[in-house]
Formats: sequence, structure tokens, C-alpha cells
Amino acid sequence: MPNESTYKIRTKRRNLFLRVTPGHFATSHSHINYYIDVTTQKTRLSEATAIAEELVSYYGQNTIVDTILCLDGTEVIGTCLAEQLTRGNYTNLNAHQTIYVVTPEHTTGSQIIFRDNIVPMIEAKNVLILAASVTTGYTAQAAIEAIKYYNGVIAGVCAVFATVDKCAGYTVNAAFDPNDLNDYATYPSHECPMCKRGRKIDALVNSFGYSKL
Repeated sequence: MPNESTYKIRTKRRNLFLRVTPGHFATSHSHINYYIDVTTQKTRLSEATAIAEELVSYYGQNTIVDTILCLDGTEVIGTCLAEQLTRGNYTNLNAHQTIYVVTPEHTTGSQIIFRDNIVPMIEAKNVLILAASVTTGYTAQAAIEAIKYYNGVIAGVCAVFATVDKCAGYTVNAAFDPNDLNDYATYPSHECPMCKRGRKIDALVNSFGYSKL
């Protein structure tokens, strides 16, 4: 896994596609019927650039972005997105007219914190949240709560793949959505129909990848 059942969802952009594998997978929050592999989008410059070019189209000249908060290891995409926003003369309020690209730190209880040296990049800044995926919305919501706690302003939420169009009241913009994978499903672990049918879990998955069982 990826295996012979893995396939690509392609778009009009040559370097923009999504690798998906059907099966039975467990995340920390839910069970899902597809593994969405965004490894190369997060690590290969050409694919990260293609994702950034797609996402930047959602943010007009009136969107102020001072900081991009990268979740799920999306720093390469975040850097490309910052470059796209800067190149397009999008507005920001930073003294040096540039965009900060930061990652959160998680406590053992999965709470998001920012160290004192990072807080100035969040406090009173317009922060765009970037995630690999927004499905249950738990991680994105935690980021929203953390930004507000540190007195930042939510500039938006975006992702490579999302199954929801809102998270904590904020619009979620994504390069890929359920229209690209219309039978994608996520279930609370205790309500998973695949488990009830006795189907074994194929792999444990998180933002780092998968561990086959």
C-alpha cells in the first residue's frame, strides 16, 4: 500500500493529481474507506507548486495573509503558497511585506501551542491555516482555537483534500473535494459499518503516512 488498487484522480493541471487507495483504514479520530496519499504533494516541489497555484485562486486581493500555519507536514506547500501570494501582490500587514510560514507544536495532550519566539507571528496577524486534509475537522478546529487563544485572526482554512466546506464556521477551500471521490466516507470508530461486517483494518494512517496491519 499503495498497491495495485491505488489510482490517481487527475485534473487539467499536469502536476496536480491525487493518489487514493480504497480499503478500511483507521485514523486517530475515525475510520475511513480511502487512504488519501498526499506524500508527494507535501514533498515534491512541482506538485506542491501545483497545489499552491490551485489554492491561491480562492484568495482575492482583499484577503490579508500575514502568516501561513502549516498542519500535517505541509510546509513545502505553505512556502509555495506564500510565494504565490507574494508574487500576486496580495496584502499583508507585516513590516517587511513578507509572509511567515510556521508549524504548530503539539503537547502530549494534542493541544497546539506556540513558543514565545513564534507568538509574534501569530498575535494580531492574519493567519491562513493549511492542512493536508480536512475530513473530521478536529485538527483544523484545534488550529483555529489556538490562533484565537494567541490573539491571531483567522484569514481562512485551506487543504489539499477536504470533505467538509465549513470548519468552526470558516469556509474550507480545497484543491480536491468529495466531488472528486464521491463515495468517500468517514465514520466514528464505534459506528464503522466495515467493522460491523467483520472487515479487518488494512492500515493505521495519520499525517505521516500509513502502517500496514
